Amino acid sequence: MTLEETRVDDIILMENLHLFDEEGYLIRAAMLSFYKDPEKWVTGAYIKIGYFGKSDADLKYQDEVHGSLIEQIDKTVDLVYTKYLKALIYYDGIQRIEQFMFPQEAFREILLNAVVHKDYSACNPIQISVYEDKIYIWNDGEMPPDLNSTEKLFEKHSSKPYNPKLANVFFKSGMIEAWGRGFDKIREACEQDDGRLPEYNISASGIMVLCRACDKYLKLLNYEEDVHLGQIAQDNDQDVTKMIIAFCKQPRSAKEIMAYIKISDRSFFRRHYLDPMISSGQLKKTIPDKPTSGNQKYYA
Repeated sequence: MTLEETRVDDIILMENLHLFDEEGYLIRAAMLSFYKDPEKWVTGAYIKIGYFGKSDADLKYQDEVHGSLIEQIDKTVDLVYTKYLKALIYYDGIQRIEQFMFPQEAFREILLNAVVHKDYSACNPIQISVYEDKIYIWNDGEMPPDLNSTEKLFEKHSSKPYNPKLANVFFKSGMIEAWGRGFDKIREACEQDDGRLPEYNISASGIMVLCRACDKYLKLLNYEEDVHLGQIAQDNDQDVTKMIIAFCKQPRSAKEIMAYIKISDRSFFRRHYLDPMISSGQLKKTIPDKPTSGNQKYYA
Protein backbone atom coordinates (compact mmCIF):
# COMPACT_ATOMS: atom_id res chain seq x y z
CA MET A 1 0.00 0.00 0.00
CA THR A 2 1.15 3.52 -0.72
CA LEU A 3 1.45 6.22 1.94
CA GLU A 4 -1.59 7.94 0.46
CA GLU A 5 -3.64 4.75 0.75
CA THR A 6 -2.77 4.37 4.44
CA ARG A 7 -3.89 7.87 5.36
CA VAL A 8 -7.15 8.15 7.27
CA ASP A 9 -9.32 11.23 7.52
CA ASP A 10 -9.10 12.81 10.99
CA ILE A 11 -12.86 12.60 11.54
CA ILE A 12 -12.94 8.91 10.61
CA LEU A 13 -9.98 8.27 12.94
CA MET A 14 -11.67 10.03 15.85
CA GLU A 15 -14.90 8.11 15.18
CA ASN A 16 -13.08 4.77 15.06
CA LEU A 17 -11.39 5.59 18.37
CA HIS A 18 -14.75 6.67 19.88
CA LEU A 19 -13.42 10.11 20.76
CA PHE A 20 -16.63 12.07 20.02
CA ASP A 21 -19.25 12.63 22.68
CA GLU A 22 -22.99 12.32 22.11
CA GLU A 23 -23.21 15.89 20.83
CA GLY A 24 -20.42 15.41 18.29
CA TYR A 25 -17.67 17.20 20.21
CA LEU A 26 -14.20 15.76 20.73
CA ILE A 27 -13.67 14.47 24.26
CA ARG A 28 -10.67 15.25 26.49
CA ALA A 29 -8.86 11.99 25.60
CA ALA A 30 -8.72 13.11 21.94
CA MET A 31 -7.14 16.44 22.83
CA LEU A 32 -4.64 14.86 25.25
CA SER A 33 -3.64 12.15 22.81
CA PHE A 34 -3.24 14.13 19.61
CA TYR A 35 -3.26 17.91 20.12
CA LYS A 36 0.20 19.49 19.97
CA ASP A 37 -0.46 21.66 23.05
CA PRO A 38 -2.83 19.83 25.44
CA GLU A 39 -1.77 22.16 28.27
CA LYS A 40 -3.91 24.83 26.62
CA TRP A 41 -6.90 23.03 28.18
CA VAL A 42 -5.37 20.67 30.75
CA THR A 43 -2.76 22.13 33.10
CA GLY A 44 0.08 19.75 33.93
CA ALA A 45 -0.30 17.54 30.84
CA TYR A 46 3.45 17.14 30.44
CA ILE A 47 6.38 15.22 31.91
CA LYS A 48 9.08 16.73 34.13
CA ILE A 49 12.52 15.13 34.50
CA GLY A 50 15.27 16.01 36.98
CA TYR A 51 18.71 14.63 37.79
CA PHE A 52 19.64 14.72 41.49
CA GLY A 53 22.97 14.36 43.28
CA LYS A 54 23.40 12.97 46.78
CA SER A 55 20.16 14.42 48.18
CA ASP A 56 16.67 15.45 47.05
CA ALA A 57 17.72 19.09 47.39
CA ASP A 58 20.71 18.63 45.07
CA LEU A 59 19.04 19.16 41.68
CA LYS A 60 21.73 19.16 38.98
CA TYR A 61 19.62 19.78 35.86
CA GLN A 62 16.08 19.30 34.56
CA ASP A 63 13.91 19.14 31.45
CA GLU A 64 10.24 19.20 30.52
CA VAL A 65 8.65 17.17 27.73
CA HIS A 66 5.61 18.76 26.09
CA GLY A 67 3.35 17.97 23.14
CA SER A 68 0.67 15.36 22.59
CA LEU A 69 0.75 12.38 24.99
CA ILE A 70 1.41 10.05 22.06
CA GLU A 71 4.60 11.99 21.30
CA GLN A 72 5.63 12.52 24.94
CA ILE A 73 6.29 8.80 25.58
CA ASP A 74 9.06 8.26 23.02
CA LYS A 75 10.50 11.75 23.55
CA THR A 76 10.82 11.06 27.28
CA VAL A 77 12.34 7.60 26.88
CA ASP A 78 14.89 8.93 24.38
CA LEU A 79 15.77 11.90 26.60
CA VAL A 80 16.17 9.82 29.77
CA TYR A 81 18.35 7.19 28.10
CA THR A 82 20.57 9.64 26.22
CA LYS A 83 20.97 12.49 28.71
CA TYR A 84 20.04 11.25 32.17
CA LEU A 85 21.20 7.63 32.34
CA LYS A 86 24.81 6.58 31.91
CA ALA A 87 25.57 3.35 30.08
CA LEU A 88 28.50 1.55 31.70
CA ILE A 89 30.66 -0.58 29.44
CA TYR A 90 31.90 -4.15 29.84
CA TYR A 91 33.12 -6.82 27.44
CA ASP A 92 31.91 -10.36 26.83
CA GLY A 93 34.90 -11.73 24.94
CA ILE A 94 35.39 -9.19 22.16
CA GLN A 95 31.78 -7.98 22.28
CA ARG A 96 31.30 -4.50 23.75
CA ILE A 97 28.15 -4.34 25.91
CA GLU A 98 26.43 -1.24 27.30
CA GLN A 99 24.73 -1.73 30.67
CA PHE A 100 22.05 0.69 31.88
CA MET A 101 20.87 0.72 35.48
CA PHE A 102 17.30 -0.23 34.47
CA PRO A 103 16.03 -1.89 31.25
CA GLN A 104 14.61 0.58 28.75
CA GLU A 105 11.67 -1.67 27.80
CA ALA A 106 10.54 -1.85 31.43
CA PHE A 107 10.94 1.92 31.90
CA ARG A 108 8.80 2.56 28.83
CA GLU A 109 6.01 0.32 30.14
CA ILE A 110 6.08 2.06 33.53
CA LEU A 111 5.84 5.43 31.79
CA LEU A 112 2.91 4.24 29.67
CA ASN A 113 1.14 3.09 32.83
CA ALA A 114 1.77 6.49 34.42
CA VAL A 115 0.22 8.29 31.45
CA VAL A 116 -2.82 6.00 31.27
CA HIS A 117 -3.52 5.94 35.03
CA LYS A 118 -2.89 9.62 35.74
CA ASP A 119 -5.65 11.83 37.15
CA TYR A 120 -5.49 14.75 34.70
CA SER A 121 -7.93 16.82 36.76
CA ALA A 122 -5.22 17.17 39.45
CA CYS A 123 -3.15 19.38 37.07
CA ASN A 124 0.23 17.91 38.13
CA PRO A 125 2.84 16.70 35.63
CA ILE A 126 4.32 13.23 35.71
CA GLN A 127 7.66 13.56 37.54
CA ILE A 128 10.77 11.49 36.89
CA SER A 129 13.63 11.83 39.39
CA VAL A 130 16.92 10.26 38.33
CA TYR A 131 19.77 9.46 40.73
CA GLU A 132 23.07 7.70 40.25
CA ASP A 133 21.63 4.31 41.23
CA LYS A 134 17.83 4.64 41.03
CA ILE A 135 14.88 6.26 39.28
CA TYR A 136 11.59 7.48 40.76
CA ILE A 137 8.50 7.89 38.55
CA TRP A 138 5.52 9.64 40.14
CA ASN A 139 2.10 10.40 38.79
CA ASP A 140 -0.97 11.87 40.44
CA GLY A 141 -3.13 8.85 39.69
CA GLU A 142 -4.95 5.88 41.11
CA MET A 143 -5.00 2.12 40.86
CA PRO A 144 -8.03 -0.10 41.50
CA PRO A 145 -8.43 -0.78 45.26
CA ASP A 146 -7.58 -4.47 44.83
CA LEU A 147 -4.24 -3.58 43.15
CA ASN A 148 -2.66 -1.65 46.00
CA SER A 149 0.78 -3.28 46.26
CA THR A 150 3.75 -4.36 44.14
CA GLU A 151 2.98 -8.03 44.77
CA LYS A 152 -0.63 -7.75 43.57
CA LEU A 153 0.30 -5.74 40.49
CA PHE A 154 2.69 -8.46 39.32
CA GLU A 155 0.11 -11.19 39.85
CA LYS A 156 -2.39 -12.07 37.13
CA HIS A 157 -5.11 -9.41 37.12
CA SER A 158 -7.68 -7.84 34.86
CA SER A 159 -6.99 -4.49 33.21
CA LYS A 160 -8.81 -1.55 34.78
CA PRO A 161 -7.25 1.65 33.37
CA TYR A 162 -8.07 4.87 35.20
CA ASN A 163 -8.63 6.55 31.81
CA PRO A 164 -10.21 3.85 29.57
CA LYS A 165 -10.67 6.12 26.54
CA LEU A 166 -7.04 7.18 26.73
CA ALA A 167 -5.93 3.58 27.22
CA ASN A 168 -7.92 2.59 24.13
CA VAL A 169 -6.01 5.15 22.04
CA PHE A 170 -2.64 3.81 23.19
CA PHE A 171 -3.80 0.23 22.69
CA LYS A 172 -4.99 0.80 19.14
CA SER A 173 -1.88 2.79 18.30
CA GLY A 174 0.21 -0.27 19.17
CA MET A 175 1.97 1.41 22.09
CA ILE A 176 0.22 -0.91 24.54
CA GLU A 177 0.51 -4.48 23.31
CA ALA A 178 -2.53 -5.79 25.15
CA TRP A 179 -4.39 -4.60 28.21
CA GLY A 180 -3.01 -6.22 31.32
CA ARG A 181 0.24 -7.29 29.60
CA GLY A 182 2.28 -4.28 30.75
CA PHE A 183 3.39 -5.75 34.07
CA ASP A 184 4.33 -9.03 32.37
CA LYS A 185 6.55 -7.09 29.98
CA ILE A 186 8.16 -5.22 32.88
CA ARG A 187 8.88 -8.50 34.67
CA GLU A 188 10.33 -10.10 31.52
CA ALA A 189 12.61 -7.13 30.83
CA CYS A 190 13.87 -7.05 34.43
CA GLU A 191 14.49 -10.81 34.50
CA GLN A 192 16.39 -10.64 31.22
CA ASP A 193 18.60 -7.94 32.74
CA ASP A 194 18.99 -9.84 36.06
CA GLY A 195 17.45 -6.78 37.71
CA ARG A 196 15.00 -6.07 40.49
CA LEU A 197 11.32 -5.54 39.88
CA PRO A 198 10.18 -1.93 40.38
CA GLU A 199 8.58 -1.13 43.73
CA TYR A 200 5.16 0.54 43.75
CA ASN A 201 3.99 2.82 46.56
CA ILE A 202 0.29 3.55 45.99
CA SER A 203 -1.34 6.13 48.25
CA ALA A 204 -3.81 9.00 48.27
CA SER A 205 -1.01 11.31 47.08
CA GLY A 206 -0.42 9.30 43.90
CA ILE A 207 1.61 6.41 42.52
CA MET A 208 5.35 6.37 43.15
CA VAL A 209 7.47 3.78 41.33
CA LEU A 210 11.03 3.09 42.47
CA CYS A 211 13.35 1.50 39.89
CA ARG A 212 16.59 0.36 41.50
CA ALA A 213 19.80 -0.27 39.55
CA CYS A 214 20.54 -3.91 38.80
CA ASP A 215 23.46 -5.65 40.55
CA LYS A 216 25.54 -5.80 37.37
CA TYR A 217 25.29 -2.03 36.96
CA LEU A 218 26.16 -1.41 40.62
CA LYS A 219 29.28 -3.58 40.33
CA LEU A 220 30.39 -1.69 37.22
CA LEU A 221 29.62 1.62 38.94
CA ASN A 222 31.66 0.70 42.02
CA TYR A 223 34.53 -0.49 39.84
CA GLU A 224 34.48 2.79 37.89
CA GLU A 225 34.53 4.79 41.14
CA ASP A 226 37.46 2.73 42.45
CA VAL A 227 39.40 3.37 39.24
CA HIS A 228 38.57 7.08 39.45
CA LEU A 229 39.64 7.31 43.10
CA GLY A 230 42.80 5.38 42.29
CA GLN A 231 43.58 7.86 39.51
CA ILE A 232 43.02 10.78 41.90
CA ALA A 233 45.36 9.18 44.44
CA GLN A 234 47.96 8.61 41.73
CA ASP A 235 47.65 12.21 40.54
CA ASN A 236 47.99 13.45 44.13
CA ASP A 237 51.11 11.33 44.66
CA GLN A 238 52.63 12.81 41.52
CA ASP A 239 51.85 16.34 42.76
CA VAL A 240 53.45 15.65 46.16
CA THR A 241 56.51 14.14 44.50
CA LYS A 242 56.94 17.31 42.42
CA MET A 243 56.62 19.42 45.57
CA ILE A 244 59.35 17.41 47.31
CA ILE A 245 61.72 17.69 44.33
CA ALA A 246 61.22 21.46 44.16
CA PHE A 247 61.70 21.81 47.95
CA CYS A 248 64.88 19.72 47.93
CA LYS A 249 66.77 21.83 45.42
CA GLN A 250 68.85 22.46 48.49
CA PRO A 251 69.46 19.67 51.06
CA ARG A 252 66.60 19.06 53.50
CA SER A 253 66.16 16.72 56.42
CA ALA A 254 63.34 14.17 56.51
CA LYS A 255 61.69 16.21 59.26
CA GLU A 256 61.79 19.37 57.14
CA ILE A 257 60.29 17.58 54.12
CA MET A 258 57.51 16.08 56.23
CA ALA A 259 56.62 19.48 57.65
CA TYR A 260 56.59 21.00 54.16
CA ILE A 261 54.17 18.44 52.69
CA LYS A 262 52.17 18.28 55.95
CA ILE A 263 52.66 14.60 56.75
CA SER A 264 53.15 13.60 60.39
CA ASP A 265 53.43 9.80 60.04
CA ARG A 266 57.17 9.15 59.58
CA SER A 267 56.68 5.50 58.62
CA PHE A 268 54.11 6.40 55.95
CA PHE A 269 56.35 9.17 54.63
CA ARG A 270 59.33 6.86 54.27
CA ARG A 271 57.36 3.99 52.74
CA HIS A 272 55.25 6.12 50.42
CA TYR A 273 57.62 8.89 49.34
CA LEU A 274 61.18 8.93 50.64
CA ASP A 275 62.30 5.35 49.93
CA PRO A 276 60.70 5.16 46.45
CA MET A 277 62.20 8.53 45.46
CA ILE A 278 65.66 7.45 46.63
CA SER A 279 65.34 4.15 44.74
CA SER A 280 64.29 5.95 41.56
CA GLY A 281 67.12 8.49 41.86
CA GLN A 282 64.80 11.46 42.32
CA LEU A 283 66.39 12.14 45.71
CA LYS A 284 69.98 11.59 46.86
CA LYS A 285 71.51 11.39 50.34
CA THR A 286 74.08 13.93 51.49
CA ILE A 287 75.82 11.18 53.55
CA PRO A 288 75.29 8.04 51.43
CA ASP A 289 77.85 5.93 53.37
CA LYS A 290 76.00 6.58 56.65
CA PRO A 291 72.30 6.10 55.75
CA THR A 292 71.08 6.25 59.37
CA SER A 293 73.04 9.34 60.33
CA GLY A 294 71.12 11.94 62.33
CA ASN A 295 72.61 14.59 60.07
CA GLN A 296 71.31 12.93 56.92
CA LYS A 297 69.68 15.22 54.42
CA TYR A 298 68.24 14.77 50.96
CA TYR A 299 68.56 16.73 47.76
CA ALA A 300 67.18 16.55 44.21
